[in-house]
Amino acid sequence: MYVPHIEGNAGDKVDLEVLMADADGTVSLGTDIKAKVKAEILEHVKGDKVIAYKQKRRKGFRKKKGHRTLYTQIKINSITNKKSEN
Repeated sequence: MYVPHIEGNAGDKVDLEVLMADADGTVSLGTDIKAKVKAEILEHVKGDKVIAYKQKRRKGFRKKKGHRTLYTQIKINSITNKKSEN
């Protein structure tokens, strides 16, 4: 799975924050979620090149700029979902 860039080296273990979870048809949002995701960083990669090009006709104005977005490949090891004790 590819996610936006996460700090760390290949082989590091990371805990990811869960913002939305579904447990038996009940959707939970925000900070009251007790779910945890443990993952391992496999490698850091760059996405495809994206080019932003601007031009105005008959004016001689051309601007070309590009970038490659950084992504991290992770492997999800475990997902735990503890039910709230209310």
